[in-house]
Amino acid sequence: MAYFKTIWSGLATAFQGMTITWKHIFAKKVTIQYPNERFPIPDGARNRLTLEMSRCTGCTLCATACPVNCITIETIKASPDDPNKDYYHTGKERKLWLEKYEIDFAKCCFCGLCTQACPTDAVTHTKEFEYSEYNRDKLVYQFHTLTPEQIEEKKRLLAEYQQKQAAEAAAAAAAKKDSPKEDDK
Repeated sequence: MAYFKTIWSGLATAFQGMTITWKHIFAKKVTIQYPNERFPIPDGARNRLTLEMSRCTGCTLCATACPVNCITIETIKASPDDPNKDYYHTGKERKLWLEKYEIDFAKCCFCGLCTQACPTDAVTHTKEFEYSEYNRDKLVYQFHTLTPEQIEEKKRLLAEYQQKQAAEAAAAAAAKKDSPKEDDK
């Protein structure tokens, strides 16, 4: 009798499992075939950061707000004598040139503080979330508008302007020193 109970229990269990299987065979599929199909990304999702260079003023507020220090910014002050003046998207003259703007996505925690701190909305989140790499160095994204030659030219123009200003200030100080004081009269 125990032999037949064991056979019946095995058949009942198999039938119960097949019932569940047959229900799912004819049910609507919920699996997404990933590279070909994707879940819709909701608006406001914090994924990869991007930078619109024409809007960036080089104020470093995004780097200051970043809690993990994944943003690195280096700027060059624009010389007033620069023949290649550039203007922001608002029409104001550019005061700082971006020499280096890097975001290290290996460190980024996607908190969104940098986007909130940016006064010109130059730093924004995109809907892109796939950026796996085998090499961590490829996770450091660099944004450039100037070539290395242009950077050296901007530095040279600024140094020349500062030397000219220093010479004018020294000449004005010497002229003031050589002129008779009003108390001596």
